[in-house]
Amino acid sequence: MLLNDIISQKEVNAVYVIAEIGQNHQGCVETAKKMIWEAKKAGCHCVKFQKSDLPAKFTRSALNREYISDHAWGKTYGEHKEYLEFSKDQYLQLQAYCKELNVDFTASAMDERSLEFLADLNVPFIKIGSGDANNFPLLKKAASLDLPLVISTGMQTMQTVERIVHTMMESGKQNYALMHCVSSYPTAPEDCNLQLISVFSRRFPDVVIGYSGHELGVVVSQAAVLLGARILERHFTLDKSQKGSDHRCSLEPQELKALTAAISNFELSSVSLSPKKIYQILNGGRELEAALKDVEYKTILPCELPCRNKLGKSIVAARSLKKGCRLQLADMAIKVSEPSGLTAEAYLDIVGKELADKIGEDEPIYGSSIIN
Repeated sequence: MLLNDIISQKEVNAVYVIAEIGQNHQGCVETAKKMIWEAKKAGCHCVKFQKSDLPAKFTRSALNREYISDHAWGKTYGEHKEYLEFSKDQYLQLQAYCKELNVDFTASAMDERSLEFLADLNVPFIKIGSGDANNFPLLKKAASLDLPLVISTGMQTMQTVERIVHTMMESGKQNYALMHCVSSYPTAPEDCNLQLISVFSRRFPDVVIGYSGHELGVVVSQAAVLLGARILERHFTLDKSQKGSDHRCSLEPQELKALTAAISNFELSSVSLSPKKIYQILNGGRELEAALKDVEYKTILPCELPCRNKLGKSIVAARSLKKGCRLQLADMAIKVSEPSGLTAEAYLDIVGKELADKIGEDEPIYGSSIIN
């Protein structure tokens, strides 16, 4: 199955399933290959990794901070992330292996350099993760590519989602999809807010809607498909007990196979089912009832704040800036910063604003840094 057929809505009764390997490969190419093989056996159409150019994604202070965690692969956060990052040669190995197995291979672009890297690899589509859903310079650059985009919307407001759609429209971009997502690991059933899939479908009728889930188990993801999600992404692991923060909310091979098997048995149509009907089909239960509760508007949930605070992007100085400088686009970059500054969506709003004090390269720009 081709993602393009889903996004173009040529296939309205099929679901494209992505196994999010992310960095659950523990920094090992052979483990990654084993995961690709298991995902293919489980019935997935695609395996997805995460690509970062660390100095482009993080400020120096974020990379240099001490990282004390049972999940750490280094003494600093930068060492930890470097350990888990694959090189271009390793990406080419994995891409070739996926071609042998006839399974799609792609990754999330976590910064503009990684976007260029993935475009050069000619992947079938590029994922924009929730952490960059408000990074409009990256979104505009991604929209200029011919490649399809899949954009997650975790830890964002409805206003930001509408701005994403407007940005795509301004760029003439039609081959993209939006993923309902909650950036909480794992996501409690009552926070899954699955009815936002229906809200998105009504609000953006020309856009294919998917679901990127972080909940435990598979029943909530099944309900997402019955509500109309036509792209389904779940984190994938060989063993939930492994070192690494994402393993716990990932599916093991037998769970992923059970999910794809259940989806293949659904009688799907272009009309999504009612929550009551879904509850009946999936034999109910408190978990399902909580996930299907009424919700009409997307907000940033309290459970998403830890992730937003840790990995949300901020506006930082792209070079050393003097007091009184009037900010231009070239003066600013968007990165994960420690500490954080103005959120990424304010990037265009502060162009032309005057700095109240000098700011060093890679340091965050705060609201208090600006003279209004």
